[in-house]
Amino acid sequence: MTKAKTLEAITKRMSRELASLAFAEPVTHVYDPLDYAWAAHRQYLERFGEKRGRALLLGMNPGPFGMAQTGVPFGEIAAVRDFLGIEVKIGRPQQEHSKRRVDGFACKRSEVSGRRLWGWASARFGTAAAFFDRFFVLNYCPLLFLEESGRNRTPDKLAAEERDAVFTICDEALRAFVRELAPSVVIGVGGFAENRARAALFGADIGENVEVAVGRILHPSPASPIANRGWAEHAERELVALGAL
Repeated sequence: MTKAKTLEAITKRMSRELASLAFAEPVTHVYDPLDYAWAAHRQYLERFGEKRGRALLLGMNPGPFGMAQTGVPFGEIAAVRDFLGIEVKIGRPQQEHSKRRVDGFACKRSEVSGRRLWGWASARFGTAAAFFDRFFVLNYCPLLFLEESGRNRTPDKLAAEERDAVFTICDEALRAFVRELAPSVVIGVGGFAENRARAALFGADIGENVEVAVGRILHPSPASPIANRGWAEHAERELVALGAL
């Protein structure tokens, strides 16, 4: 089995296990792009998932105008289409929120976080092949949680029992990804992802001769004043300090 096929199997298992969970208000809608946007995500794994030993950039969960539309982590539409070279038909969630429609690559909105991350990758490395020679990108949790208003509810804000159930499944998936990818370092994009990586990997059985450091870079969210003053330069310095560049 190729490495990409193994990553696909881990991903599908995580998706199936998460689909068995139930969520109560204020969560009213749950999107799983690994289901309705699987064709795009599978293409992402097939094209870029084969190499071991890279730095793993770990995001939190999909944004409504990023991975929720394209099936790719931090999946801002133009970046996925033009830089990664992925553009396929995207389905729809079984229960779609009227204020958060999934239009796939026809979506007119741009996710700032994804635009910043992939924009830096393009400017720094020139090609997707050059970037993915050094890095791989995944999200810790593949689900988008929405409230009745259409507002995002991040995984850390779920009710305690719901949060613990999600973390149990996603922790195990992260360990499986690390066993397969043997990253040189796992880098949380923001504090949440760093904390989950430490919780999932510290003292865990991740295979013989697999030792992985965990670090963090600034999240490119527009909610961050620091990120708004030059995220790429800030992240570059942090990646250099972590030994990833």
